[in-house]
Amino acid sequence: MPPRAWPQPLVAVRDVEASSRFYQHVLSAESGHGGDEYEQIVVGGEILLQLHRIDVEDHHGPLADPEQPLGNGVLLWFEVADLETATERVRASGATVVRDVHVNPNARQQEVWFRDPDGYLVVLAGPSEYRPRG
Repeated sequence: MPPRAWPQPLVAVRDVEASSRFYQHVLSAESGHGGDEYEQIVVGGEILLQLHRIDVEDHHGPLADPEQPLGNGVLLWFEVADLETATERVRASGATVVRDVHVNPNARQQEVWFRDPDGYLVVLAGPSEYRPRG
């Protein structure tokens, strides 16, 4: 049965445009919305990530407490087809690499862990034998 739900995580950030440029670069993605309050990071017509400025309440009220550190306990995890090239983009971005390329023994895939401009922990993982892509 084909999936009936798709992830579209949204994270609160301090500077939507800077975060958008960062994620577009490291994920080889594009802007799906644009703007300084809200953005969609898109690859192949699919939303990978939504960014929302922390101090904009819109119709829903506050999304996060701006006095608290962002990203505590949250990992933004992306599977990429070419981890080597993606890792080069991460290094070129100037991001702080937390764990360099290594094999995750549980998922049996290579990963690189780094921090985004707001401190969120981001993981790029190569293809996994548990979920082969066709």
